[in-house]
Amino acid sequence: MDQPKRQPRNPGWRFALLAVVLAVAISAVVRSLWVDIYYIPSASMEPLLLTGDRILVARTAVEPASLSRGDVVVFDGRGSFAPLNSGKGPVVDALADAGHWLGLAGSDTTYVKRVIGLPGDRVVCCDAGGRLTVNGQQIAEPYLYPGDTPSETKFSVEVPAGRLWLMGDHRSASADSRSLLGAPGGGMVPLERVIGRPVQIIWPLDRFAAVARPEQAAATTTTNGQ
Repeated sequence: MDQPKRQPRNPGWRFALLAVVLAVAISAVVRSLWVDIYYIPSASMEPLLLTGDRILVARTAVEPASLSRGDVVVFDGRGSFAPLNSGKGPVVDALADAGHWLGLAGSDTTYVKRVIGLPGDRVVCCDAGGRLTVNGQQIAEPYLYPGDTPSETKFSVEVPAGRLWLMGDHRSASADSRSLLGAPGGGMVPLERVIGRPVQIIWPLDRFAAVARPEQAAATTTTNGQ
């Protein structure tokens, strides 16, 4: 008498697990090479970006030669805006990185600011009219938070080769290059620390919109403001 054939175990869970692993792997590759998602944890870039926004960041849009004054960039602030090591231990760092990767929390070392000074620029605040100047020319800043002045902090800096001078749009609520005047590096961010450029607000849905590159936002004007 023939023995009944043994039914194979249901392999469905294996396929499901494999699908999840592949999806995570593909997502990791895409986010490390082309686009990534970042959470906005503060009001420093209002009114363009609000606290709680999730933004899509293009990693392929930040060749140093392609950056312009007025561009908004996401960058790794370690070694300039933040210490190279958090000092909190590997477990805490891993959990923080996971929350950041999932877009559930901000990062203590990743920042989003606007390019004000490019390598070789002389950036000064402020002239007699209360405006920022770059290389002796006033710059138009229509992106500033309503009611904010260009800067309450006075400064005159020359941006070294390979570095950027970065500031938030909500100047009265932004810790940026101005906050590190006198510190090692002087608040200048290395070009190689730039991760990418925000291209889309993806959450919340009622704010779903492209983050356009400003064409005239940081164009120089004549010294009399005309």
